[in-house]
Amino acid sequence: MIRINQIKLPVEAGENELLAAAAKILRCPVRKITGLEVARRAVDSRKKSEVSFVYHINVTVDGDEDAFIAKAKDGKAEKYTPFTYTLPENKRTSALRPVVVGFGPAGIFAAQTLAKAGLKPIVLERGDCVERRTKAVRSFWEEKLLDENSNVQFGEGGAGTFSDGKLTTGIKDTLCRQVFLEFARHGAPQEILWSANPHIGTDKLGGVVKSMREEIILLGGEVNFRCRLTGIIVANGFIHGIRYENEAGKTVEIETDTVILAIGHSARDTVEMLYESGVKMIQKPFSVGTRIEHPRELVDRSQYGEFAGHPKLGAANYKLACHPEHGRGAYTFCMCPGGTVVAASSEKGRMVVNGMSEYARDKENSNSAILVGIEPSDFGSEHPLAGMYLQREIESKAFELGGGDYRAPAQLVGDFLENRPSEKLGNVRPSCPTGVTPSNIRLCLPKKVTDTIADALPKMDRMLKGFALHDAVLTAPESRSSSPVRITRDEYYQCNIGGIYPCGEGAGYAGGIVSAGVDGIRCAHAVLNDENNF
Repeated sequence: MIRINQIKLPVEAGENELLAAAAKILRCPVRKITGLEVARRAVDSRKKSEVSFVYHINVTVDGDEDAFIAKAKDGKAEKYTPFTYTLPENKRTSALRPVVVGFGPAGIFAAQTLAKAGLKPIVLERGDCVERRTKAVRSFWEEKLLDENSNVQFGEGGAGTFSDGKLTTGIKDTLCRQVFLEFARHGAPQEILWSANPHIGTDKLGGVVKSMREEIILLGGEVNFRCRLTGIIVANGFIHGIRYENEAGKTVEIETDTVILAIGHSARDTVEMLYESGVKMIQKPFSVGTRIEHPRELVDRSQYGEFAGHPKLGAANYKLACHPEHGRGAYTFCMCPGGTVVAASSEKGRMVVNGMSEYARDKENSNSAILVGIEPSDFGSEHPLAGMYLQREIESKAFELGGGDYRAPAQLVGDFLENRPSEKLGNVRPSCPTGVTPSNIRLCLPKKVTDTIADALPKMDRMLKGFALHDAVLTAPESRSSSPVRITRDEYYQCNIGGIYPCGEGAGYAGGIVSAGVDGIRCAHAVLNDENNF
């Protein structure tokens, strides 16, 4: 197979034009190309009057591939070997079933990999299955009745289930492709396999994770919902079992020598229990900030010019970053085109927001987080959990500032830049389903964060026209972008207690759906390698 890179075509171009462009690069008749698949398609909107697509494609040819590559124009063709995944040999000798705690992306892919290897994993998830979880989330958004075990953070699919289902990642691991292929096999839109900005959409992601759960069960695995880990049983430095509380409130024990901890970045009570049980943890930098919400049409026009609204382009993305005078970087994160800001609390008396988009990305506004890095030196303590306690402090202040009923504190960008409280909102209608309270978000966020954002907004406005729109809405706080704790692990993926495998975002080893999924696969591979050394 041959990979051809950097084919630039007008947005309106179709498959015939793509085929012709490939033939031109290979200096051959079109008939010599026997197969073509798009490997990647990205938007080039640097010239607003000439928005185009840039393709990377894989082709098969009638003839010697090396000869075609040798005479190709501009060195754009190269040999390509399609990705294949091979399950490692199972070297495990224990008769005990491995336990996976948490059923977000890391837990799902860990459990699926173990199930494929015939190990019949036992999965414990503190939240509900996606069907019941969706009802619990809607109840919170509509009636402000928070279920602390089943919400936007907890339940089947993890926090990503109520986001954009965004699959962009900065890691280069070859297993990223396996994550994409599995999602597509279980019902995700096939375009995730070639889109430069792939997303599943929260309305489709639930069905995908349910399908993966059903496969795990079909392979002999066991998935238990409303089961919260409450204790670990340790002897001689190794795990021998776990305790959990089931839906009926009964404490249950499981004997096991292998536990994959895929607890997510919000299971604070579980983190505290593990710390008190002797699991080694260290402080980890994280980021804090606010959601910014603009009219979708403004963002589309700023990015695509006269091509805004083109059906092939959809709602526009952006990714901005700058380093203001204070020296701390500010950046946009988890941008949700045509989406909504959502209340994402998991603890009573604390307010958190996040962003969410459905697959169509057709809502009135687009939103993104604006985040600033928080270093351990800002935590105020050397305690390993100090960052987590800082998050709680921010979220408690936000809850009070919003009115104490899960309305989120919100402020117009123009008022924020002038450092004055907002008394009313403008032409941008905030989308947070629990409502917002006009206020001054500086009162709930660290000063270093708000000073940096204030410096960054005008700079970002020069990158994306209209970003610092007076009526754009800032909704706070965005405080769960990543874990403030890292559970240390060795080269065998185990922590200081043998047989425990810290995994994914909650353990501090991932930063999104794809990287969490990859880490889940890696931890499962470590289990198959059986390096417990009993």
